Amino acid sequence: MARGAAFDKIELSLVRVFHTVITERSVSRAALRLATSQPAVSAQLKRLRALTGDPLLVRSGTGMAPTTVALSLLPAAAQILQGAQALFGGHSPAQGFAPEHAEQTFRIAASDYLDPLFLPELVSRVKTQAPNVHLDLLPLTRDFDYRGHLARGEVDVVIGNWLQPPAELHLGRLISDEIVCLVAQDHPAVRSPRSWTLERYLASEHIAPTPLHAGGRGVVEEHLQAAGLERNIAVRTPHFGLAPAMVARTHLVLTTGRQFCARYVGILPVRIVRCPVDFPPLTYYQLWHDLTHASAAIRWLREQVRDVARGLSEGGRA
Repeated sequence: MARGAAFDKIELSLVRVFHTVITERSVSRAALRLATSQPAVSAQLKRLRALTGDPLLVRSGTGMAPTTVALSLLPAAAQILQGAQALFGGHSPAQGFAPEHAEQTFRIAASDYLDPLFLPELVSRVKTQAPNVHLDLLPLTRDFDYRGHLARGEVDVVIGNWLQPPAELHLGRLISDEIVCLVAQDHPAVRSPRSWTLERYLASEHIAPTPLHAGGRGVVEEHLQAAGLERNIAVRTPHFGLAPAMVARTHLVLTTGRQFCARYVGILPVRIVRCPVDFPPLTYYQLWHDLTHASAAIRWLREQVRDVARGLSEGGRA
């Protein structure tokens, strides 16, 4: 088929079906998100396969997976939809997205370092205002290529802390937090605060999160390394939310933000003590790609993330 003839057969709704099917990796979920029937989406997918000459979505294990060609086309489809949103979606942040009627899936990749209440509060807020949306909460681990997922439109927002967030992404600063140490209530740092020196801190056994990428270091390690210091990490864990319980039953030291630690004081036999290292504030961001920057729906989601983070921070200071 000639290129011009193929182009004449493409309409914006077909691009939207392509983007939805590939990001959802499911015809049935795409039909729900598009508020249409599964046979209708299957028919559109058949057209897309004929136009591209590629199967686009194939069986993989118990589910479906996009082909290499589909993934390579996804950024272009996202740009087309973004352009259409800019042309026809209006300029008001709220215009073009009505949360009470929305039936789409939001994908959020997040670490659990910020606050143990953050994700529960965010889910509650989103589901209260947009009861028909779906949420995919993805762990921000060392095996998760968040920059690639954002660039391909597979993730809408990434939430975490970085000393230097990637320059190619948009960012919104959520909160800044003081770095402190969480220890068991019978830890020497609690019994003898004056002896809690830099030397004692570095020599103590520490628990630390698994780095977000292989061979990488967390923000605490990056700062220590820049100062020519090194601490004794006895335990590394990808389950950061379980670290306070591990601290409570050992003499391990957890170094992280005060807001995260404060949620466990009074629940577990732990205490917050000052950190002998002069760390800069721990800053949390939400990151997103230019592909979704103008999307009214994703802009609304980012506003919910911002408001929940700030609300928890203000509540923690009260």
